[in-house]
Amino acid sequence: MRLTPLVTLLGVFLAWATYKIYAGFRSNIAKARKTGYPVLITPIYPLSPLWLTTRHFLLPILTRLLPERLYASYVFVMTPDWEYHPSPRSHFTRLGSDTFVVASWNGLACYTSDAGVISQVMSRREAFPKDTRQYGILEIFGSNVVTTEGQVWRMHRKVTSASFNERNAGHTFREAVRQTRGMVGGWFSSCSSSSGSQEGRREGDVVDMTGIITTLEHDTMRWALNIIGYVGFGLKLLWPHESMPVDMDPKLAKYGSLQPPNGYSMTFADSLATVLERILILLLIPSAVLKRIPERWGSWGAKLHEAWEAKVNYSKYMNAFLTEKVHDIRAGVQEREGMNIMGQLVRSKYDPSSSEKNDGAMKLEDSEIMGNAFIMTLAGHETTANVIHFTIVELAMHPEVQRRVQRDIDAIFGRDSDLETWDYEKSINALLASYIGAVINETLRLIPPVVATPKRVADTDQWVQDGGQRHQMPAMMPVMPVISAVQRGSRYWPALHNKTTKQGDADDLDEWHPDRWYLPSMSQGQSSSDDEKGEGKQQQEENYGGYQGTDTSPTLFRPVRGSFIPFSDGARSCLGRRIAMVEMVAAIAVLFQRYSVELAVDASDEEVQMMVPEQRRHVYAKAQEKAKETVQQAESVVTLKLTGGRHVPVRFVWRGKERFMGNEGLC
Repeated sequence: MRLTPLVTLLGVFLAWATYKIYAGFRSNIAKARKTGYPVLITPIYPLSPLWLTTRHFLLPILTRLLPERLYASYVFVMTPDWEYHPSPRSHFTRLGSDTFVVASWNGLACYTSDAGVISQVMSRREAFPKDTRQYGILEIFGSNVVTTEGQVWRMHRKVTSASFNERNAGHTFREAVRQTRGMVGGWFSSCSSSSGSQEGRREGDVVDMTGIITTLEHDTMRWALNIIGYVGFGLKLLWPHESMPVDMDPKLAKYGSLQPPNGYSMTFADSLATVLERILILLLIPSAVLKRIPERWGSWGAKLHEAWEAKVNYSKYMNAFLTEKVHDIRAGVQEREGMNIMGQLVRSKYDPSSSEKNDGAMKLEDSEIMGNAFIMTLAGHETTANVIHFTIVELAMHPEVQRRVQRDIDAIFGRDSDLETWDYEKSINALLASYIGAVINETLRLIPPVVATPKRVADTDQWVQDGGQRHQMPAMMPVMPVISAVQRGSRYWPALHNKTTKQGDADDLDEWHPDRWYLPSMSQGQSSSDDEKGEGKQQQEENYGGYQGTDTSPTLFRPVRGSFIPFSDGARSCLGRRIAMVEMVAAIAVLFQRYSVELAVDASDEEVQMMVPEQRRHVYAKAQEKAKETVQQAESVVTLKLTGGRHVPVRFVWRGKERFMGNEGLC
């Protein structure tokens, strides 16, 4: 008898929950159908934070326990990284539309791979603002240009965009050349008895090739980190085999040191690298919990403790950096020539001349300075590192493309030219228009840094034009442009050749072919992305600062606007996209001026030496197949990357010493 009130309360709760779920489904399905797009009804909302954090282990359990007929129609949208693999276009094809809406009892979401819809969503900022609800955790060090909207975002954008100009792109080009040379020097010095970089020595004085490199992703991360140290903070960070320059500013020496300075347990580079590597831990686990986890809790305890230690050290470095910058500005100390986002952010608040010019304007708080410095580091670090990593792997898989890249490098710089003589202004347009630019663009098309860019409908219903029809978009509904799908869409991209499969005719848009960037443009009755990003776009939209030019060379294939968006589009497009392209083309030019890259094969060097050409082709084809499978297993962890210890082993060799690319190899 005493349980009766409890049973009654439970019954009331179940009745309320049942009604709420029923009412939620009824309301959201009705809204979804009003859009005029196909509707996918799911029992679980795919963008629910709880589902996003548990789906990796819950989904396999649910699919084992439930009959397939109960989930077959919608399971793909519940699957991690469905937007990237195996083929994101296939889901839209099956639904018969390039746009569809997911309706659950507790939410709606629109996914689109239609370039026209994407262009409207990204260009109409007030109607489709950024869905900052999904970015709140990135305020780990303070609010920033990524996590804000409205007037606050305009203020952040204005201040942060000041550093992204052509003069600083030139500084970044030179630093990218230096850091790439340092990366190569590390690979060759590790397999040579002599110390230091081998750059500039005769081929007979050094080994013909590096050892097998299994740390390519880590090395390109370090390369990008060192560049971002320069771009973000004006620092020149070193590789382990390098020495501190004698002209290093003493105040900056502690940030570039290879040993932790007094009062720190990690170097600046290590603290920043670890914060970036353990970012998900720091974003998801409260600091109050992290700092109480002892190292003795096994390997996970050590990782968690290291994440906390890195955050403490990085925060300490940043506070010291901020204090020193404020002191220098107030003392009238002039900064050295070069790019320094952090310095620009501090100057925008503390420089008296800047304050007089912007009297009455909103200014960044110290926490916002720190937040923006960090988000620029996060955004500019992993994206370029992963694109370069995947580009090197693709070049190793396609030796014939390397030959094209090297011919263009020889034409622009010369095969034996001194890297110190490379001039940004004279070479950048030629680099972007060359096969190097086509290679980078094709990697961005096929393996973009992120697979979707969250937007949302404004507080009131909005409309989009699609195929001559107006579609009503319910207020507050997330809109997810699926980058990987639209960048493989046959409506917008040319195929080099069609091929016949068991399913019928298919194109090659799921494959990496830089040659497609030399095919005629496909206007489809729409303006190209370059047209919209040039003068016409500037006249139509407010100038929010940053680089105003095109993302691709006008001499290459010109994608329809909305079909090539690795750096997003519209007012909230990536501030650093020009800097990123400059870094990447510089790196490829340095790497392949004197070297070639090969996949590591399942045979010893002695066995390869004894092989006839046909045997070499066979063993390399096996390595190519394995590498392709590995790349297709990339996962989104902040950005698209190889995880879980996956890697593609490669070797760099001097040009002319190739084992699989010469007269007796593949080419």
